Amino acid sequence: MQLKKEEINNLDRKFRLNLINSITGIKPANLIGTRSKIGEDNVAIFSSVVHLGSYPAQIGMVMRPQNDGLKDTYANILETEFYTINHITESFIEKAHYTSAKLPKAQSEFDRMNLKRSFIDGFFAPFVGESKVKIGMKFLESINLPNGCIFVVGEVVLVDLPDDLLNEKGQLNLTAYEAVGIGGLNNYYALTPVANYPYVRINEIPHFNVKN
Repeated sequence: MQLKKEEINNLDRKFRLNLINSITGIKPANLIGTRSKIGEDNVAIFSSVVHLGSYPAQIGMVMRPQNDGLKDTYANILETEFYTINHITESFIEKAHYTSAKLPKAQSEFDRMNLKRSFIDGFFAPFVGESKVKIGMKFLESINLPNGCIFVVGEVVLVDLPDDLLNEKGQLNLTAYEAVGIGGLNNYYALTPVANYPYVRINEIPHFNVKN
């Protein structure tokens, strides 16, 4: 199959939605936890979390357009400036998936999907108790994207994970705790390591039998 812009635009809506969401490959699967100033908790699944930098430690994520009013997650982030990122594992994929439902603001996905709230060291927003890797975030800024989506930039202020998930280099073993990734909108994949290579230095590049 080969498609050009006009052909892509003319595809059936659902087919196009699935195709364009799939062609970027596996995306991280996370639950974003927030709490309003009056104590209403929200948790929602996101596949748009991305590393921005390690010093300072910053992470970004994409929010859908807020044309019909602010969604609970974004409203809570703007109101309180704190939120959590929680890795999804195989043990609670189904519960995590259904947090995408549009529940009334007063009804928490934690309760409806029977997910555990977890609070760490007085951090304002709730973490997901079932998650092995929990990240506490402080909101820095929002950037409006050309398609109406919003790119949220946050600072990492807290990380909580079991020591045995890290190697001596500080690398996380995603397989050890059965972390999952998302393909498209609703397909979930197990993550298995296939290779590990050193930091690339020009004088250490292998010979790949390149022909002149």
